Amino acid sequence: MKEKIKIFLDSDLLEKYLLGTVTDQEALQVERYIAMYPEVRETYNELQENLEAFAKLHAIKTPEGLKERILVRIKAENSTRKRFFRYAIAASFATLLFAGASYFFWNQNQSLQEENTIVSNKIKDLEEDMREQLEDVRNQFIVLNNPQTKKYNVKGNKKAKELKAVAYINPVKKLSYINVEKLPNLPENQCFQMWAEVNGEMVNLGVIKEAVSREKLLALPYSDKAVGYITIEPKGGNQTPTVENIVANIAY
Repeated sequence: MKEKIKIFLDSDLLEKYLLGTVTDQEALQVERYIAMYPEVRETYNELQENLEAFAKLHAIKTPEGLKERILVRIKAENSTRKRFFRYAIAASFATLLFAGASYFFWNQNQSLQEENTIVSNKIKDLEEDMREQLEDVRNQFIVLNNPQTKKYNVKGNKKAKELKAVAYINPVKKLSYINVEKLPNLPENQCFQMWAEVNGEMVNLGVIKEAVSREKLLALPYSDKAVGYITIEPKGGNQTPTVENIVANIAY
């Protein structure tokens, strides 16, 4: 029986159940195990608390003033339309005036439609960014709480002896993250940059900064035989890594 419970806990069904990504059949299995086995119930409660804390830590705020700007835009549109109808009724008494007013308001309506399209596109972009961030938070939660995740401590070489980082690799979910806990001080004209060599191709992961907590993770491209590098580059980053300035590497 204990082996059965261990196999269940080693799977990621509890995490998926919490995140709402299980099938109906899997949900019934999870709920049955939670009700029957105290060990599963205790682990479930712990994961639930972790998820709540994780969600609060990574809460994504709507850009300040967005709601107000949208309401102003809607009010402006309604106001413009009301003015349009008033002028259109008045213009019906004079053909010349009607023609001029019609053209004016048609032009205004075209401009308003263009502005509305821009606002709609910005909202769509915001929604997509939020979706991607939520997906990244979900993946981080799975990696940090899954027993199949492997943890690798990373240290810098003689060029960056104070550098410390921790890589989290989950070969089952094919997810990889790194937390850079400490970075040595560099001159103002230099920075640290992260790279990953995946299937023979070097991927630029951008300039890295020291994380303020364990949960501040940088996603790594996953591959069965990938290698991550940290290099010292000119301020702002480089297009290609400076090989002689490699200060750490992570094989995963």
